[in-house]
Amino acid sequence: MRKLKFFEKIMFFFNSVVAFILLLSYILPLLPPKTFAALSVLGLGVPILILLNVLFFVYWLVKIKKQLLLSLLILAIGYSIFGSLYKFSESKTIEDINNISIMNYNVRLFNLYKWIPNEDAEEKLVGFIKKERPDILSLQEYHPRESTKLGFYKYKYEKLLGKKKNYGQAIFSNYPIINSGSVEFPNTFNNAIYIDIVKDKDTIRIYNLHLQSLRIDPKVENLTTKESEKLFNGVGESFKMQQFQSELFLKHKNKCSYKTIICGDFNNTAFSYVYKQVRADFKDTFKEAGNGFGRTYNFKFFPMRIDFIFADPAFKVNSFKTYDVQYSDHYPIMTKVSLVQ
Repeated sequence: MRKLKFFEKIMFFFNSVVAFILLLSYILPLLPPKTFAALSVLGLGVPILILLNVLFFVYWLVKIKKQLLLSLLILAIGYSIFGSLYKFSESKTIEDINNISIMNYNVRLFNLYKWIPNEDAEEKLVGFIKKERPDILSLQEYHPRESTKLGFYKYKYEKLLGKKKNYGQAIFSNYPIINSGSVEFPNTFNNAIYIDIVKDKDTIRIYNLHLQSLRIDPKVENLTTKESEKLFNGVGESFKMQQFQSELFLKHKNKCSYKTIICGDFNNTAFSYVYKQVRADFKDTFKEAGNGFGRTYNFKFFPMRIDFIFADPAFKVNSFKTYDVQYSDHYPIMTKVSLVQ
């Protein structure tokens, strides 16, 4: 440190703080939010902590200072645990006659309350789905409006909650549905639904999982200090509920003997406890075949990937795509998978 100038010493101090917080965040997927609620909130900031450490690394690299080793080491540890925040490889695309295409999309009630100031946002959203025509369509925050016009699917299962709002989750399918149901989460409008489909001689289960919302305003500049404190406490409570909900889901899922696909809006990142628990040994289809940040939520200041499609190890992941269309506060994702022969 004696060779550092005063400003550089200040920079290294902040570098050390940011590096330590990022290192601390690496243990978050191991800590149940019911016990460590306040600490679990840190998981939402992991992407920006990674980006800050990258910037510090570049800063010391330009300065040709050995202090670059601090962030480099912390980033290397994170890469070995989670992989890269950004996937530099091109998206994988393998055409296979046995491919099943699955799209997951939180449609935010098809813009029912005009959050997006676009009169034809709903029509464009439905037109987008009709154009892509996934074999399986998993929707969160679904509203059964007649104008949604998703009747081109032969089969569907929807679970609606509430007497007035009447919304929930839905799964549409081009394959016959031989069984369906819901995993109820108490004291919330969130839940998990599932269908069992038949493709050729195989029965496949599809889950649509919607975990407790964090209710974060994407325009973070609107937050006051008081609101930020309230938000922090509220997010901690939401994480506790997410853990409870994921435990109910896993209890149900573990009784299923079919090959399984899990779709959903987790309202949490890939650096969280619920992500680790729900994914288990399944394949994260973005990590298998996607590229870029994989952002799925329209948060202004850094990319948030909170929507996922997990594939049973019995599947090959042949493609993955995140669509940059703004018809909701989420972005749709789609994967194509085929059973390992």
